[in-house]
Amino acid sequence: MRKVNATLSITVDGVVQGLGRPDEDTRGGFTHGGWGGPYNDAVMGQEMGKSMSRPTDMLFGHRTWADFITAWGIRTDGNPFTTHMNAATKYVVSRTLENADTWQNSILLSGDAAETVAKLKAEDGKDLTIIGSVSLVRDLHAAGLVDTYQLLIHPLTLGTGTRLFEGPLPLTEFELTGSVSTTKGVIIANYTRK
Repeated sequence: MRKVNATLSITVDGVVQGLGRPDEDTRGGFTHGGWGGPYNDAVMGQEMGKSMSRPTDMLFGHRTWADFITAWGIRTDGNPFTTHMNAATKYVVSRTLENADTWQNSILLSGDAAETVAKLKAEDGKDLTIIGSVSLVRDLHAAGLVDTYQLLIHPLTLGTGTRLFEGPLPLTEFELTGSVSTTKGVIIANYTRK
C-alpha cells in the first residue's frame, strides 16, 4: 500500500494561498501573493532536496497541476527540482479535466478525489507526494488518506487567504517525527498520522 505525503508552506495563521508569486492565486481578492520568497534559504533548499531524493509519484489537484505546468513543465534549466518534477509520474485529480496530456508523465484521475485516491493508494507502487493542492489535501484528510504532513511554517501572519483547514474536521492526532529551523525562521515540521 502506498502512503500519501502532503507538503505545504503555511503561515502562522494557517494561510497556504499564493506562496510563490504575486499573481499565483488571487482568488477572493488575495493580495499577499509571493509571501514565501523572502524566506527561502540554503537550509530549506537542503530539506526540500532530501524530500526530492525519495522516489515518489506526485499527486495534484487540477488547479495546482495546471499552475505547476507553467512553473516547471516548460523549464529546461537543469535545476534538480525541475528534473524531478518533469520525470515524476504525476496523478491529477479532477472532475472537469478531459485529459492530462499537457504535461509529460501525467495521468488523469477522474471523479471523486477520496474514492480515486483510495483506489490508487491501495495499489502497489511508489508513495504519493502532494505539494500544495489544499482542496485535495482537505478532501483526503477528511477521508483519512493523508499519512504524513511536511509543514513549512513561515514566521508571519497574513490575516486573509485560504487556510489549510477550514470548517469541521475529524479528530486526528499526529506524531512529530522531525523538525528543522531555517536561518530565516521557517520551521519545517514533519508529522505522521497516529
